[in-house]
Amino acid sequence: MRKMLLLLILPALLFARNNSEKILHLKKTDAEIRVDGIVESAWVLADSVSDFVQHQPYPGSIPTERTVAKVISTETSLFVLIMCYDSGQVTEYQTGMLDNFGGDGVTIMLDTFNDKKTAYKIGVTAAGARMDSRLLDDARDRDYNWDGIWFSAVQRYDWGFIAEMEIPYKSIQYDKNASQWGLDFDRWIIARSEDIYWCNYQENEGQRISKFGVLVFDGFKPKVVGLNLEIYPVGLLKSSYTGNREYNFEPTAGLDIFYNPSSALTFQLTSNPDFAQIEADPFDFNISRYESYFSERRPFFIEGQEVFNPSGRQRNSGFYRPLELFYPRRVGKKLPDGSEVPLLLGARAFGRFDNWEYGGFVATTGEKEYSSGGNKYDERKATFTSARIKKQFMDNSTLGMLYVGKFERGNTYGVLDADGAFRGDNWQLAYQFARSFKNSEGDYAASAGFSQFGEKWVNMFRSRYIGKKFDVDQVGFVPWRGTWNTVLLTGPRWYKEKGAIRAILLYAGGFGNYEEIDDYFDRGGVVGINFNYRRFWGWEVNMDFGNAKDNGRQYNEFSTNFSSWFNWSPKWNGNLWGGYSKTYNFSRDYLAYYSWMGGQFSWSVLSTLRLGSSLNTYIEGRPAGGVENTVFNMRPYISLTPVNDLNIRIYIDGLYFTSSDRLEQIIAGLYFAYNFSPKNWIYFAFNEVQDRNDYFGSSRPDALSVAARAAVFKVKYLYYF
Repeated sequence: MRKMLLLLILPALLFARNNSEKILHLKKTDAEIRVDGIVESAWVLADSVSDFVQHQPYPGSIPTERTVAKVISTETSLFVLIMCYDSGQVTEYQTGMLDNFGGDGVTIMLDTFNDKKTAYKIGVTAAGARMDSRLLDDARDRDYNWDGIWFSAVQRYDWGFIAEMEIPYKSIQYDKNASQWGLDFDRWIIARSEDIYWCNYQENEGQRISKFGVLVFDGFKPKVVGLNLEIYPVGLLKSSYTGNREYNFEPTAGLDIFYNPSSALTFQLTSNPDFAQIEADPFDFNISRYESYFSERRPFFIEGQEVFNPSGRQRNSGFYRPLELFYPRRVGKKLPDGSEVPLLLGARAFGRFDNWEYGGFVATTGEKEYSSGGNKYDERKATFTSARIKKQFMDNSTLGMLYVGKFERGNTYGVLDADGAFRGDNWQLAYQFARSFKNSEGDYAASAGFSQFGEKWVNMFRSRYIGKKFDVDQVGFVPWRGTWNTVLLTGPRWYKEKGAIRAILLYAGGFGNYEEIDDYFDRGGVVGINFNYRRFWGWEVNMDFGNAKDNGRQYNEFSTNFSSWFNWSPKWNGNLWGGYSKTYNFSRDYLAYYSWMGGQFSWSVLSTLRLGSSLNTYIEGRPAGGVENTVFNMRPYISLTPVNDLNIRIYIDGLYFTSSDRLEQIIAGLYFAYNFSPKNWIYFAFNEVQDRNDYFGSSRPDALSVAARAAVFKVKYLYYF
């Protein structure tokens, strides 16, 4: 055991980078500071840094342009000023929305609890568009759903631009007893594919909060001021088509409340929420025996959700796959006829104490009648609850427990989980054990994963077991009951210090998959190669092959996958992907080939106008050869942002089947959003769905006719105390 631990920890010791010499002093001033992008006399007192280094494209090298960052404080706010020189006149200025932008920009990152695991990331683009997020799990993951109350301004000059930010202390959480915070700055220069930081990080591990520099409070400590109370009245007017050229108008109101009684605790409450500003889920073509997964996008459920996530979750890499035991989309879920269960009230609390994090959640949903297959059903009124606790130890490792439950008349559902993660600089070992209960029944499940991205070698392993009676369908997303699977991959990695190619990864390994319903152990091999280029583009090809059994058919399965990404131009980016496989088609109940291909692009025609589209193609083969059906799904759009924080988006989503040789569905939408001040929004959305089902007595049988038509106007206003 000791030898095993040494092998896990040794890479972290060998390749650790130390940024302890990176120190910036935060001084306090009584002078008034205006956030306008102009250097005032008060900034003379501020400490500054300019020793930035490249992280991309040449890690550790001197940046091509000079950057100077300064910080200073008043009694109530932290102020940041970043001077970005541009001798080559290459800066890209593009308007944008909050967390949705293009062009050059800068950020400041603050580890306000010195936990070396979480941090705020707050920034602004060269054109003045804002972005904020929270870095999680030592920057392995990030949450863009966090929105703070802070202010910024940008001024252009003939030598570059200045970005200035004010971060009120009452708008962030922090340790009031701390004498210093973790700190880093970031600047990206799109035209040169250049990403520079104040701190230096190992190329193969990426940015790490545990390697931040230090922001030292010089003669003072920040204090929380105010009630830290945010109240959001929400007004909404919805109009929906009911047929015969008639419409139903529904004025409604809701209320959202955020309250921070201390710098380490947050309460949230929502009453009668409506998420009409959220676009519909994208089309998903599914031939497997399991349901499709859709990401949660409703603001109430995703802000602070990281507390409830299992340890070790890495959205960026996606290799380790912990069980999603709390799937918020089960709350106020969509029913088979397209209607939704009403969410009446939701409340949550999350916070921290020393090395502990905790969270709680409760929500109530109302009754709802719905139709399916010509029959009527009733979704009962229910209460959902969840509780979470996590502890940090050994600098950046964690362990925790999670409970999720649903209670309705006559039924009790839930799950209890224990999970954790051991971490080094470039490796992680995560685990999870769970027990479900459905009234008097229940079963066990477990998941584990290890990943190590060394300078010259990569190792990855994951395994997952789901008991036959492990049923969490009412609260989580674990549809693979009665299965066990494991994957092991390893291979060399070559990093090139110069030239167009940044890194090459070659990997191979094996997999095993047991499904009790087939009583067979699928097994096979995997090979793949990944090319990553310095100008932010690359491609990957992999193939798996082996023996499989589905629905009583034993066969030799194989699949090959291709993916690529292109971001070498500041004006456009894109992706291409595709694949071919021999597999079982559960939607048609036969064995045949299946293929898919697709792509998306986005082009900035002007600094205020962006065009784009996605196209997906799904091809179902026949057992005897030939094509059963090809499905085309295309979604072009136009996005106009005449000024920062105001966006107009028009899109069309079409679905075409070659089996019927016609367009089966089309969705048209217009979306207007204006973030007129921090956390204050005006929305207007219009959507129309047309398909070949006759919902409103169309005079043209079997023609495209209106299935749904709706418009909504929504205002969300912040009262901040």
